[in-house]
Amino acid sequence: MNEADALDLVRQTIWTVIVASGPAIVAAMLVGITISLLQALTQVQEITLTFIPKIVAILLTASLAAPFMGATIYTFAEQIYARIEQGF
Repeated sequence: MNEADALDLVRQTIWTVIVASGPAIVAAMLVGITISLLQALTQVQEITLTFIPKIVAILLTASLAAPFMGATIYTFAEQIYARIEQGF
């Protein structure tokens, strides 16, 4: 394995993590923005108000997007195993 193979492997790994974690991050962002907007409109400045809705949104999104996340990680693992089998 040379430097180009190592960089390609790192690039694929980072991209897989970004794609697999994307749905949960988007859900957390949307809930966070919504709660922040409601706090600004009602002037309720409770810091801990955002945690429970974010946790619930992330859990629901992760459970709904689990097949997609699993398929993404499985595809990546198959590619890595194929490269190992071929000797990179």
